[in-house]
Amino acid sequence: MGADDKIDNKTDKLKGKVKEAAGTAQGDEDLRAEGKKDQTKGDVKQAGEKIKDAFKS
Repeated sequence: MGADDKIDNKTDKLKGKVKEAAGTAQGDEDLRAEGKKDQTKGDVKQAGEKIKDAFKS
């Protein structure tokens, strides 16, 4: 997994946590759900990169 990919995945996850916290604080369920979705997207991308790395070796 390249360093850029790791950073992108962590950024997605961090943005998701911020959105989720903001949505919770404001009582905005849509923003909270969007934050959870962003976190999941980061996790899925990271898992995909790990799978690619496993097949390279």
